Amino acid sequence: MRLGAARFVAGETLDQAIVVLRGLNEKGLRANTTLLGEGVNDEAETRAVVDSYKEILDRIAAEDIRVNVALKLTHLGLGFDEQLARANIAELVSHAGRLGNFVRLDMEESAFVDATLRIYRGLREEGHENVGTVLQSYLYRTPGDLEALLDLSPNLRFVKGAYLEPPNLAYPEKKDVDAAYRSLVERSLSAGGFTAIATHDPALIAQAIAYEKANGVGRDRFQFQMLYGVRGKLQLDLVAKGYDVLVATPYGPDWYRYLMRRLAERPANMLFIAKNVIRR
Repeated sequence: MRLGAARFVAGETLDQAIVVLRGLNEKGLRANTTLLGEGVNDEAETRAVVDSYKEILDRIAAEDIRVNVALKLTHLGLGFDEQLARANIAELVSHAGRLGNFVRLDMEESAFVDATLRIYRGLREEGHENVGTVLQSYLYRTPGDLEALLDLSPNLRFVKGAYLEPPNLAYPEKKDVDAAYRSLVERSLSAGGFTAIATHDPALIAQAIAYEKANGVGRDRFQFQMLYGVRGKLQLDLVAKGYDVLVATPYGPDWYRYLMRRLAERPANMLFIAKNVIRR
């Protein structure tokens, strides 16, 4: 953590994370938090994860901070038992609802897209309004997935996609991923529901703002979302312009894989780590 993970991770414990989350709120930023981890192997492990997220939700309520939670369904058992994962997430969404909070189902690799969308639709059809999910622009299938969800007036976060997918499933070229991203965001903004625009790309942000202004989209219907430790000045600049900005702020002892993804996404992050190593 001292060598660089703390730039992207709000500590290894919930107490450490609460300090960081409150600090973000004090700057005018909203936040979500995630207990880092995925791919558990048995039901007992998922029970521990459910209990941890209940503790997180209870602590958020007690601290009165503007924070919700995001989680991976494989952390709740999706990798080996879809019905168990569905029961676990329903319990957490219900718990969050009683506290006036919100839960987002993160999207994982393509093998889990159908199950994640099934679970999301099931939760919404059961009457849970305080739940959203994620769509990835690099997958060819995503425009169809978006159209299939629009009858729910969904709360959707749009990302480019961070998993290694074969070219028969996902666009291999950045320009195509970006074009798909812009199209998906504009379709979502025009269709209703809530759109979380999760990108650090200034061009895509500018395009979303231009579309919002040209089409009279209410600012209560969308939000910019970015990662903790990435483009902090841009986050604050958007807040200063009156936009709602949420910072995804994970924590937990299982931070190594998360850090490696951040390094893989942006080589400049590796330079930051190297400088910290040299100083020590």
